Amino acid sequence: MRGPLRSALTAALGLAGVACASAAPAPVAPARTEASSAPAVTLSPALASAPPPTPAASAAAGPAPALSATAAPAPSPPAKASADAPAALPASNDGLARGTGEPADRELALGDAAYDAEKYKEARAHFRKAEQLAPKDAAPKVGLVRVSVAEADLPLDYAAAPRDPRIAGLLKQLDGALKLDADFGPALLERGHLLLIQGKAEMAESSLVRAAELMPRHAEAQSAVGVALMALGKAKESLPYFERAATLERDSPERLGNLGAAYLMQGRTGDAVTAFERAAQLAPNNARFQSDLGTAHLANNRLDRALPALERAVALDPQRASYFANLSYALQQAANLDRAVATAERATQLDPKLGSAWLNLGTARAKRGELDQAEAAFKRAQALDPEDPRVKANLEELAELRRKKSGPP
Repeated sequence: MRGPLRSALTAALGLAGVACASAAPAPVAPARTEASSAPAVTLSPALASAPPPTPAASAAAGPAPALSATAAPAPSPPAKASADAPAALPASNDGLARGTGEPADRELALGDAAYDAEKYKEARAHFRKAEQLAPKDAAPKVGLVRVSVAEADLPLDYAAAPRDPRIAGLLKQLDGALKLDADFGPALLERGHLLLIQGKAEMAESSLVRAAELMPRHAEAQSAVGVALMALGKAKESLPYFERAATLERDSPERLGNLGAAYLMQGRTGDAVTAFERAAQLAPNNARFQSDLGTAHLANNRLDRALPALERAVALDPQRASYFANLSYALQQAANLDRAVATAERATQLDPKLGSAWLNLGTARAKRGELDQAEAAFKRAQALDPEDPRVKANLEELAELRRKKSGPP
């Protein structure tokens, strides 16, 4: 598996457009910005990556919908990581070699090195040789799966490839490895990864929890449990795993990004800002971390800091619709309705299926008094998701605006 899996928040709510389209509507953040030339408007724009709703949020918004599944109770999570805790436990690496010096293990070490260098043909040859030398060892089989995943260039986001036909065969290979050693941590981790990519968090949870128990110093094993728990709606339970992963790899922007997303889901906006700021410092040209940071600043009511981060995200990745949608939201908060409309329009052009973009376009147009155009935008959002409570609330508000504008009969 090349690189860490993204947090479930990014997958379920599209945080920073995180790399996967929202599977469910994001909560509505309240907005009360008014344009002096337009009638009073209380319509709520929508973040493509929204923080949890506050008590002041529109009642129509409701809580962020969670991916529901009946999962076995999670075991006691690792102890909460302290921001001041020393890095006493260095993270373990991903290598499959055990350092025994035996012929099969030497092949595993060569395979690990080739895999890390992205020389997959060489890695496959070494893992196959190791398998021939030690046919009852699970490690070479896991190495071969890793190579296949890397060569297939599978997306690493949660639920990013639910129907990819290649995954079933890879899972079968891992099941074969686990028959040889049911407690081989790397096999359990890879199995959980593939199930998460399929969107099967409930099935992934048990494998990943066991992998994390067996590999307590492996940052990705800890983080992957957090992803599974978040996808199952267990945001509170996921947080200690993300904290532990970030402690094990303190200078990993990906770990910090996942941790920030988990904090944001818990309403800990200050902690989220701190995590995203550090991620953005470590990867200053990564658009996702800039957008995540801007979203956290919005949740923390710091529009002055949110706008520069969201503007930078758009500049770094001008093809990501959700970044434009979030910037449009912020521009509405700043009462810059002309730019908000233009930015939301750009988001709809980049991704006509992004509901939050149409909602933002509708609210911005309504605030400019363009009620017909606003209704058309809301109708587009409604066609994408007829059950989205944001659409219903905004259409009702729009109807009330029309009645007020027309005056008494």
